[in-house]
Amino acid sequence: MSFTRTLRAVGGAVVAGALLFGTAPVASADQIRNEQWPLQKFDAESIWKVSTGRGVTVAVLDSPVDGSHADLSGSVLPGKNFMTGGGPANQGTGTAADHGTAMASLIAGHGHGAGGSDGVKGLAPDVKILPVTIPDGSQGQVDFGPQLRYAVDQGAKVVNMSFVTGESSASPEEQQAIDYARKHDVLLIAGAGNDGVATPAIPAAAPGVLAVGAVDDRGEIWKKSNFGPHVKLTAPGVNIRSASPVADIHGKYRLADGTSDSTAYVSAAAALLRAKFPDLTAGQIANRLIKTASLPADQQGTSLPDQHYGYGSINPLSALTKDVPAGSKDGPFPALGGGPSGPSSDPSSAAGDNSGNLTIQSHKGLSAPFIILMLVVVVVLLVIVVVVVMVVKKKNRRNGPPPGGFGGPGGPGGFMPYQQQPYQQQPGAPGSYPQGPPTQPPGQ
Repeated sequence: MSFTRTLRAVGGAVVAGALLFGTAPVASADQIRNEQWPLQKFDAESIWKVSTGRGVTVAVLDSPVDGSHADLSGSVLPGKNFMTGGGPANQGTGTAADHGTAMASLIAGHGHGAGGSDGVKGLAPDVKILPVTIPDGSQGQVDFGPQLRYAVDQGAKVVNMSFVTGESSASPEEQQAIDYARKHDVLLIAGAGNDGVATPAIPAAAPGVLAVGAVDDRGEIWKKSNFGPHVKLTAPGVNIRSASPVADIHGKYRLADGTSDSTAYVSAAAALLRAKFPDLTAGQIANRLIKTASLPADQQGTSLPDQHYGYGSINPLSALTKDVPAGSKDGPFPALGGGPSGPSSDPSSAAGDNSGNLTIQSHKGLSAPFIILMLVVVVVLLVIVVVVVMVVKKKNRRNGPPPGGFGGPGGPGGFMPYQQQPYQQQPGAPGSYPQGPPTQPPGQ
């Protein structure tokens, strides 16, 4: 694919997804925190008593990041700038670093001032950000595969991809990189796009990626949020305050709409879970987010997954504290290696409760020892049957009537022509689904 398309899509996410209110008065630092409504909606103070994401690295595949911003200082690793062919990616300045800096701050911003009470705070403030700069396509056609592989090799456990490429399917190189990340137990999260259409966009629509849509402060879907069967979750993406390297935007802050921002919040929630539950796989982390997601009041009863809402909007506190079965190691993603999807990814094999939370059924295959035991039993039974038949035949030869007598040719026990009986239709087996398996109960 042409990476000029990718740059245009990233730029679209920055412009269409960042409504910069340049005519508004400069906001004070404490006002910035007050305007971070998602933190209030999530009850972030309670969340941080359980997990802050410490020990987890989140890669941000995006534009460069301004690691010197007051709300990010000390939280941004050097990373790599693939736009320049090398060098660190944490020294971004000006508008070229606006989008990457904003995403990093929503994930790992720690604020500044006394107790970090001023400025932007991310949902996972103790996370380390690994910035990985995407090329601008000026040197020809490139895939995002190398950037993704780099992030995996540097130890990222979550990868935030707040961009779309403009393609409807991943290139072989990109899909191989996605599979490479999954084999290394890395959770990939991407924005569905900001065009309000059902056209699938990469990377969000690629198998193995958790696709995210945007909702407002009422939990209602944002009108420009792309949709489709690949969308799994939603998160806040309207009127979002975040950090910026540009000094004349609300004092190095910006206001934005977009699935880019909602993706960052899901990545932050995933990082919180990875810190709290280090033994869960990436797929099981995604399952925990899905099983604790919710819908707004006017969407109660919606059949899940919905093409706009997916399984609902994330509830990080519930995901951290609720008793949720681990589920399949692949979670909502297809099994690796081209096999069928795991139980968690097939809605027909998942049952929902009245709250709209997804309950995943797990199925285990037959073990090798069990199969061997069954074969031995079958062989023994066959031997017994053969022995019995031989004994009976031998006894009949010794004690049977003479030819022509009782049971002989032409006698009362002789062969009679077979009289065919009408075929009787047997009833369906218990538990069968002649009309297909039952659908998931209505969501919450």
